[in-house]
Amino acid sequence: MAFIARFSAFVGKTFALWTILFAVLGFVFPSTFRQLTPYIVTLLGIIMFGMGLTISADDFREVVRRPLDVLIGVIAQFLIMPLLAVALTRIIPMSPEVAAGVILVGCCPGGTSSNVMTYLSKGDVALSVACTSVTTLLAPVVTPFLVWLFASQFLPVDAAAMFLSIVKVVLLPLALGYLAQKLMPGVVHAAVPMLPLVSVTGIVLIVAAVVGASRGAIVQSGLMIFAVVILHNGLGYLLGFFAAKATGMSLAKRKAIAIEVGMQNSGLGAALATAYFSPLAAVPSAIFSVWHNISGALLANYFETRTEEPEAGAKPH
Repeated sequence: MAFIARFSAFVGKTFALWTILFAVLGFVFPSTFRQLTPYIVTLLGIIMFGMGLTISADDFREVVRRPLDVLIGVIAQFLIMPLLAVALTRIIPMSPEVAAGVILVGCCPGGTSSNVMTYLSKGDVALSVACTSVTTLLAPVVTPFLVWLFASQFLPVDAAAMFLSIVKVVLLPLALGYLAQKLMPGVVHAAVPMLPLVSVTGIVLIVAAVVGASRGAIVQSGLMIFAVVILHNGLGYLLGFFAAKATGMSLAKRKAIAIEVGMQNSGLGAALATAYFSPLAAVPSAIFSVWHNISGALLANYFETRTEEPEAGAKPH
C-alpha cells in the first residue's frame, strides 16, 4: 500500500511526461488506442469522482470570505479563454471541426492541475481552488451556452444535450465522490493517496485515444493546431495576469488567476468534442492536455522567483 502511494505521488509529479509519452504512443499505435474512444466519457467520470473525494466545504469558504476575488477569477475564466479562441479561429485558417474544438476547450472550466501549479508558483492556492470549484459547478450551464454562442457558426451545437452530458460526467461523479467521503471517511482517507495515479491514468488514456482516433488529421494539420494551442494557453496566462492586476490584486492572487485562466479542463473538452462533434474536434483538447502541463510547470517555476515589490516610500523589512 505504501509503495502504491509513493508510486502514485511520483506519477502525479511527472504528469506532463506521462501525458507526452501516451500522446506519442497514441500516434504510433493508433489502432490500439482508438479502441478507447467509446470510454472517454467513463474515464472523465472516474477523474471527476476522484475530485469529489477530495473536495470540501473549505474550498467554498473563500467564495463567502472574498466573493469579489472569486468573481473576478470566474469571469476572467469564462470571458478571456472563449474570446481568445474565437479570435484565433478568425486569424488562423482552420477547418470547421478544429475551430469548434478550439472554441470548446476555451469554454471549459479551469483544470484541477491549476491548483498544483499555483502552489508551486507560491500563489494564492485557496483562491485557485475556489475558482476551479465554482467554474466546474457552473460548467453545465455556462459551457454549453458559450459553445452554442461561439461555435454554432462552424458546426451544429446541441446545447441541451451537452448540458445533460456535463451533469452526468462532471456534477454527478463529483456529488457521488463528496457523498462517499461523508459516508465512508476511513475508506476514502486510505484511498486519497492513490488518486493522482487514477487521475493521471484517466487523462493520459483520453489523450492517447483522441490522438489515435485522429492520427491522419494530426499528420496534416498537427503543427497548426499545436501553434493555436500554444497561443491560446500563453495569451490566457498573460491576459489573466493583467486582468487580476487591473483589479488591484496582490501578486499572489495575480499568479493564481493567471494560471487558473490559462489552464483548462481539457479532459472535459475532449469528451464533449468526441461526443458531439468529431475525433478531429477533440485534438485541440488533447494537445492542450499535453501542453498546459508543460507550460504551467514552466510558468510556476518563473512565478516562484517573483515576489511582491515594496510600495514606493515603504521601508524594506
